[in-house]
Amino acid sequence: MEDHSFLTRMMSHLRSTCKYYTGYPKDLGPSRVIHFTSEREFVELLHEGYPMVVAFTIRGNYTRHLDKVLEEAAVEFYPHVKFMRVECPKYPGFCITRQKNEYPFIEIFHSPEQAANQGRVADPSIKKYNVKVLPFNYDVSAYGFREFFKRHGISASDPK
Repeated sequence: MEDHSFLTRMMSHLRSTCKYYTGYPKDLGPSRVIHFTSEREFVELLHEGYPMVVAFTIRGNYTRHLDKVLEEAAVEFYPHVKFMRVECPKYPGFCITRQKNEYPFIEIFHSPEQAANQGRVADPSIKKYNVKVLPFNYDVSAYGFREFFKRHGISASDPK
């Protein structure tokens, strides 16, 4: 009986740590994907300084697949990259500002900096920021995100 429990523990460890698909669902733990609730929260997360992968979605079969991929990638890149999902039917204003008409799509927001020219602002406590936004057009997988981050020089892991 001892061997059975050891074998079970060994297999569950292998399934949870294996980077390749083995046919078994991975135990990813609690969700690391942040669900969009407001633009204010989004801006606060950007100010933490981490790159943010934002998936703009609508309900559909492909969205279910995308959710699984985002969960897996969020676990792999945590805490160096934040992943967020925006349900566009719930928050149409935020999605419309992206000026896209094909859903779902993914964009990466990174490197927030205070704008040099603040322009005319009604309230002096309001600060303007510049954020780099890159459309994600690689393979939608953890591997695709890793290659995208490498290509664009975005730090997605601990410096070695």
